[in-house]
Amino acid sequence: MKIESQLTDDSILKELGARLTGARLGCNLTQAALAEQAGVSKRTVERLESGEVATHLSGFLRVCRVLGLLEGLEALVPVPTASPMEQLKLHGRKRQRASGRRSAAGGEPEKWTWGDRV
Repeated sequence: MKIESQLTDDSILKELGARLTGARLGCNLTQAALAEQAGVSKRTVERLESGEVATHLSGFLRVCRVLGLLEGLEALVPVPTASPMEQLKLHGRKRQRASGRRSAAGGEPEKWTWGDRV
């Protein structure tokens, strides 16, 4: 199953759990052996593989590290990069905070109601 935004959280967690199970079996590790190498309890591995919510992200990372999946998480939250125009505006500085939306007239933004045209 492909992980998409339309899926429920439970569906995604179950799919991730199934993928972890497959990776563990591909490494020929028992749940107990994986837990020992990752420094987590066997119950944590069981919870991760079943898709239960009551696990800590650090346990997930430890299991991924043992299974050789940690580098794949790079795609999950990539390093943000500024566009070339944004880099020119910043003059080499690093952006510290978001500015929020600004109205064109500088005053109160117009209220939108149903039926208004864009």
